[in-house]
Amino acid sequence: MNPALLIIGSIFAVLAALVHVVIFYFESIGWTKPAIWKRFGVASQADADTVQPMAYNQGFYNLFLAVGAVGGVILLATDAAQAGYAVALFATLSMVAAATVLVTKNHKLARAAATQGLLPLVAVLFLLLALI
Repeated sequence: MNPALLIIGSIFAVLAALVHVVIFYFESIGWTKPAIWKRFGVASQADADTVQPMAYNQGFYNLFLAVGAVGGVILLATDAAQAGYAVALFATLSMVAAATVLVTKNHKLARAAATQGLLPLVAVLFLLLALI
């Protein structure tokens, strides 16, 4: 594996994880604040209350992806580097896939999809290039 490309991919994987931790905060912890649920296009407090359980659950999905990306990067520095590579690649590919689903469902969510998908996409590209 190319160590320089692996390091760059790892940096982007960690940055992607940080974005997903922020999204976790928004969806699972800060959801009761109007400034947060309005970011997600929710129109009223009643609507925010209705979708809160779904947002809470979705936030944890984002947290788990972040943990996977960081955990994979940590494992890259150990004797379990191959497992770490697989975990980091899986987590970042899952982030990219989720962003793709978001934008294909509603093109108006392209900015949100880019926010959650561009950093992991760069991570995936560098992680894959590290194999060459």
